[in-house]
Amino acid sequence: MVRSDVRGDGGRPRVDGPGEDGDLEPREESSGSDDDADVRVPEQGGRKRRNGGDGAGGDGGGRGRAKTAGRPRRRRALRWSATVLAVVILGTAGAGYLYYEHLNGNIKKEKLNLGDTKIAEPTPNAAGQTPLNILLIGSDARDTAENQKLGGAKDTFDGPPLADVQMLLHLSADRSNMSVVSMPRDTLLDIPKCTDPDSGEEYGALTNTMTNQSLERGGPGCTVATWQELTGIRIDHFMMVDFSGVVSMADAIGGVPVCVTDNIYSHTSAGKGSGLKLEKGTTYIKGKQALQWLRTRYGFEDGSDIARAKAQHQYMNAMVRELRENATITNPNKLRNLAEEATKALTVDESLGTVTKLYDLSTELRKVEPARITMTTMPYTYVGARVVPKEGDAEKLFRLVREDIALDGKDKKKTTTEDATSDDPAAAKDEIGVLVQNGTMTSTLAPVGGRAHTVSQLLVEEGFAKSSSDATTATTEDKTVVRYPSAELEGDAQAVAEALGIPLSQVEKSTNVSGVTLVVGADWREGTTYKAVKEDDTTPESADALNGANKKACMEVDPSFTW
Repeated sequence: MVRSDVRGDGGRPRVDGPGEDGDLEPREESSGSDDDADVRVPEQGGRKRRNGGDGAGGDGGGRGRAKTAGRPRRRRALRWSATVLAVVILGTAGAGYLYYEHLNGNIKKEKLNLGDTKIAEPTPNAAGQTPLNILLIGSDARDTAENQKLGGAKDTFDGPPLADVQMLLHLSADRSNMSVVSMPRDTLLDIPKCTDPDSGEEYGALTNTMTNQSLERGGPGCTVATWQELTGIRIDHFMMVDFSGVVSMADAIGGVPVCVTDNIYSHTSAGKGSGLKLEKGTTYIKGKQALQWLRTRYGFEDGSDIARAKAQHQYMNAMVRELRENATITNPNKLRNLAEEATKALTVDESLGTVTKLYDLSTELRKVEPARITMTTMPYTYVGARVVPKEGDAEKLFRLVREDIALDGKDKKKTTTEDATSDDPAAAKDEIGVLVQNGTMTSTLAPVGGRAHTVSQLLVEEGFAKSSSDATTATTEDKTVVRYPSAELEGDAQAVAEALGIPLSQVEKSTNVSGVTLVVGADWREGTTYKAVKEDDTTPESADALNGANKKACMEVDPSFTW
């Protein structure tokens, strides 16, 4: 079988407060308006489709220019990662072959993980496939004149960047579905110790700290380490983009349809807001308007960062549909322009740092139809003006991703002890060789010493005389699982599971084992009786899931921001 080059395994803190759209409490700025950076981007008109008044899109309507008003205010973090995700999904990185070496030189590369916690590679499925997890990071860096022009005050020029956009993209092992989990930038969590790969500077662990500060502690690899520490999900790659190329990228794509339930003008009397001004219904936006949409907080729903993330999800989904349905980017010049802007804006991990690797990645991602893409936000609860992962729901969402369970609920029905037995009869117990491994290690707990030996002895007592333990391997498995390499050993594997009370849904074929292998998971860290827990594998309602094929999604407008 042909395999892709892309792996699919798997100082003191700043205290920030709420601020402008795309902003935290503004960093201390020098006095004088001259230090404010205005956006000098050509105004982009948008094709306008008026719906029947319900704000969900519709037929008819002419073409016109969406109105804009007000002097652009100083900018901060841009929600451009929506653009990058959709570009990657549609495979436009293929245009890079037009001038391969030049584009390779545009791409910046950094180390994947700057923390100490390592998560084992997931076990391949029967076809030898593993899931692919990519962390998308949005940096508010102002390390170039162009970034400053788009981003804000001069006194933050060359300052440490913040990871104001963080989205985990999970591609299923069988490439049938994709899940995206956004983490609000105001999330309070623990940031692990990270070491700067260039300077060797060590940043000590922090507690109860905003997640966006992880980026300034050595680079994107610290943001990766923070996600792995929180979720227990192995991250294979990251893609970080600054906002300098977003306007040109949006223009190259040709426009994306977005919807609002009422006229909106994101502008306050105090001068806050993105400046977005749209009429009720569906409008095609690009350039400056796309930038404004992705930044807008004031005017969308409750004016929170959560609402902004929801708008970003709608933009991503609409962009994917637009490119697929209308084949917008077929012109070589447009492809060249988009490839140029995208690669200039990209920073990726070292194993993803060529156009070839990006093209391989896009090939994998484009296998998923929009109807099987699910956008979610990490379930959260408020703590003052900040948020923390919601107890129960957040961990459940992370578990679904770890276990490669589709968030749209369309996974093939899993087998159960009652309805799934192998056509291959099991050998006699004393003839079945079983290797027992210790998979009790978690992201927060060390493996239980001697656990594989203990369970191996249980099998011997059950008549599996050839059972043995592997004392050299310590893996990570949420659930206890029995694996087998080929169909002729399926019955043997099921016999082992039945002897210990393990559900047959936890017996799986794997190309990663050479014989029947029992991995004792974190769900069986003690005791001699396995207690199977029936898991609820539905996506929590608090994750606010949005399906990629939903063309009726429309952002609710705060009545205070209508015109």
